[in-house]
Amino acid sequence: MEKYNQRLAYGEALVALGAENPNVVALEADLGKSTMSSMFQAAYPDRYFEMGIAEANMISTAAGLAASGKIPFCSSFAVFASGRCYDQIRQTVAIGKLNVKICGSSSGLSDFGDGSTHQAVEDVAIMTAIPNITVFTPVDANEVRMAVRAAAAIDGPVYIRIVRNDVPVYTSGDFTPGKLSVLKKGDDVAIIAYGMMIEAAMTAADVLSGKGISARVINAGTMKPFDSEGVVELSKQVKAIVTAEDHSRIGGLASHVAMALRKSKTPMDYVAIEDQFGQSAHSLSDLLNHYGLTSDAIVKKILALL
Repeated sequence: MEKYNQRLAYGEALVALGAENPNVVALEADLGKSTMSSMFQAAYPDRYFEMGIAEANMISTAAGLAASGKIPFCSSFAVFASGRCYDQIRQTVAIGKLNVKICGSSSGLSDFGDGSTHQAVEDVAIMTAIPNITVFTPVDANEVRMAVRAAAAIDGPVYIRIVRNDVPVYTSGDFTPGKLSVLKKGDDVAIIAYGMMIEAAMTAADVLSGKGISARVINAGTMKPFDSEGVVELSKQVKAIVTAEDHSRIGGLASHVAMALRKSKTPMDYVAIEDQFGQSAHSLSDLLNHYGLTSDAIVKKILALL
């Protein structure tokens, strides 16, 4: 399938948004060439603010810009965007419901070479736990572009989770915040995933098809507000549900789906990172295999539930 880099799509979307709205500004924490916010800098240098390695200052400055009527997009690696400036996000942006957008780039294990200090395996849990923040977890480049536009249209804080690597393009239609979307139809079981784990989910569905099992693949492009009603309705249509994510099982998709299914009799299981940090590796596939984030793992979970 066609693959495209989510970071590049983010930079392109920012530039397009900036052309349409002069109130859109961008702030960066010394990683612009990686997050691709540097594309906005090249197009609109007077609306770009390089804050250096100081995410707390970046968020505080963005809060002031938002209070002045601007629409600031802040970019950094997800581990820093969600962790290093947690206090500023919670105390100033979220409590104040300020119109600040945060892009957590190189999320999950996608920054495979830099190890645990640069791999955000808990950012979804952190950001969804903070009241007043919308959290987007786009599946591909197209959904990144749509998520950026959706974020700009929302009057309030938004977090967008983006991976470092190229991912297959699955979407082409509209993006509806707060709703699950079907990427592959199936009647027997459902696999709910987001981001780069959708590729493993789709592969697992093909393998299951060869075993006579029809698997539906669901994209959770929004983690907050989470479509709990959609999960409950889904549970009435299939025999089992498995979630898949490049994130801790604690506070991520597995937790959200388990909460939604607390009164359901439909069995579920998860493929996720256990309660541990990442580590450096020679390749992303090495890490995914080590932590069991594979299509084979999804298939085994489905077969065990059935």
